[in-house]
This record gives sequence, C-alpha cells and structure tokens, in this order.
Amino acid sequence: MKTLITGANGFIGAALRKKLSAESGHQVVSVTRRADTDAGDERYVLDLCTERLPEGSLTGVDAVVHTAARVHVMRDRAADPLAECRRTNRDVTLRLAQQAVNEGVKRFVFLSTAKVHGEETEPGQVFSELDVPAPEDPYAISKLEAETELQELGAREGMEVVIIRPPLVYGPGVRANFQTMMRWVRRGIPLPLGAVHNQRSLVGLDNLVDLIGLCVHHPAAANQVFLAADGEDVSTTQLLRLLAHAMHRPARLLPVPVSVMQAMGKLAGKEPVLRRLCSNFQVSANKAQRRLGWQPPMSLQQGLALTVRTFLENE
Repeated sequence: MKTLITGANGFIGAALRKKLSAESGHQVVSVTRRADTDAGDERYVLDLCTERLPEGSLTGVDAVVHTAARVHVMRDRAADPLAECRRTNRDVTLRLAQQAVNEGVKRFVFLSTAKVHGEETEPGQVFSELDVPAPEDPYAISKLEAETELQELGAREGMEVVIIRPPLVYGPGVRANFQTMMRWVRRGIPLPLGAVHNQRSLVGLDNLVDLIGLCVHHPAAANQVFLAADGEDVSTTQLLRLLAHAMHRPARLLPVPVSVMQAMGKLAGKEPVLRRLCSNFQVSANKAQRRLGWQPPMSLQQGLALTVRTFLENE
C-alpha cells in the first residue's frame, strides 16, 4: 500500500510517518515544508499554501492523509484570522483533494478537530459524531468548512473520505499549552488549579496515530467521521497531579474556587485561557471502537509518562 502524508515532519505527521513506514509492504510519501535528516522515504519539500504537488505525484497512491494545517493559536496576530485559516485549512485541503481525485487516489483521510462541535460540553454531556457542529473560532470554522466540501467532493467524484476529529493531543514533542503546563509543574510554580472539577477528553499521540493508521485501510472507515479520545477523561487538577507524579515532583496546587479565578481572569484579560482550563470538553470515541474495532493501545498514564520523559530529556 502507498500512502502520502502531508505535514509529515509535524507533531502528528512525523509519528504517523514512522508508524506506517514500519509496516511491512507500506510505502510512505511525505510532504513537508522543510527538508530534514530523515530521508528514508519518498518526499516532496514544498509549501502547500503557495505550491502544488507536481502533476502525477499522486498516481499510484492509495490514500492521502492530510495533517498539515494552520493550527489554533490563542493570540492570532493575523489581520483576518478566519481568512488565513480558510486559505490553509479549507482551500489547500480542497485543492489537494481535487488533485487526488484527478490522479486516482481511492481514499482521503482528513485530520480535523473536535472543536467543530464547540468549545465546551455541559456537565454530564458528551459530544458524539451525531451532534450538530457549532464551531466558534476561526480554526474550527475553517476545519468544518473543509469537512463539508470534502464530503461533497468525495460523493460527487467517488473518492472515499474519512474525517477524524481529535480533542487536545499530547505526546512526546508536544508544544503549546501542554508544554507550558509541564514547565509549570517542573518548576514547582504554585498554581491556583487545585479545585477544578471539570472533565476533559484527551488523546495520546500514539493512540491517535493508531486510529489514523486504521482509517487508512479499514473498509468500514470509508466515508465516515470519527471522534478520537483515550477514553479516560480527567479534570485539570487531576491532569496536573498526574504530570507531577510522572516527574516525581509534588503538585503545588492551591484550591482556589473557579468563580474566583474567573473573576480574576476577566480583569486580567485571560478569560479564553481559563475557559479551557476550567470548562468541560468530553467526546466519545465509541463509534471508532464499535465500527472499526479500535481500542487505544496506550493508557492515559502510560502516554503521560512517555510525554514527560521526552520533555525532561529535551528541557
């Protein structure tokens, strides 16, 4: 089998490339924005926002996995963040998908986001693939638009489309807010997060890559949407304690009421950050488990331990 991966030197794409390349009989073609030292597979070095894959480069490819994206950022400095997200996450995706159709690719796997469902769940409620999407930020809006147009293209042209919607992804090499949390814990900074009783779904990198790999070839994945999750939801307080335990450090968490933090956050202009730290965001991966027989190969504690070990080695 031959699979092309975009964003193949990114956080998720690199892990997927490593997994698929190790499978017997699986040939991987990588698309990256920069060259790197790993030249073990066929690759194209280009920026999909400004360049197209050479004509014929998808001939003989069985599946495309599109992980490249303009990701969510808390403080987007673009003059028009939605326009920028649409240009990268929607327009590039559709251009690539049309080329895949033209050159005979059978399946297109699109890495979307669970944020297309919204920013939070009500207590006791869990998002499923049947819920009506309600994206709020430019990143999620552009991803949903790409999903919709991809499905229309696939139905019209006869190409199978698979959409995967992960929540927050952690794992070796994770950056952004998750890396910041680990730095807080490692430095022993007292945090006012000892009384947060929310529930949030996460997905470990190894678990997500395992699901993507299954969606590349499983017949029952064709033309389906799947949410991904470890299946072990945790509160922010629990997550910080688990990270501290993995670092063999005390968790210095102060039991400040969430209402007090929200009031302070409003004054400091940190409401979006606190919303993510204190709100619920739960998703169900039951469909993938039921339809594909998928089970996350790594537990939350195993995934966090591996994440922390890599983090400490590189700090």
